[in-house]
Amino acid sequence: MQQQGKSSGSEMEVTWEDQQNINTFSRFNNRLHELEDEIKFSKEKCENLEDAGNELILADEEMVRFQIGEVFAHLPRDEVETRIEEMKEATCEGLAKLEQEKASIVSQMAALKKLLYAKFKDSINLEED
Repeated sequence: MQQQGKSSGSEMEVTWEDQQNINTFSRFNNRLHELEDEIKFSKEKCENLEDAGNELILADEEMVRFQIGEVFAHLPRDEVETRIEEMKEATCEGLAKLEQEKASIVSQMAALKKLLYAKFKDSINLEED
């Protein structure tokens, strides 16, 4: 009976190193999901700032309302343009860093998948449904 179990892979020994690799993969997977949410939020924010900048170009007024925290203040249009551009640059730079981190995690997860599937074959499932 034990030989059948070993041949099917159900009783394969999981070493400490294997468990560490599985745990690392799991942490990467959790971080990947967090990054995807952060990237989505950052993309939306970049788009909204781009739209705000475009709307400001079309505005005829010299003083415009600008939200600072939870308060709207009347500021000169030039100052608002500068602030929006700075916010857009910072957001887009942050987005680029998030995308770099995501690419790094995806690469590391692929290496771990290859390693774990090579040892455990069908006994392990690292794919999401």
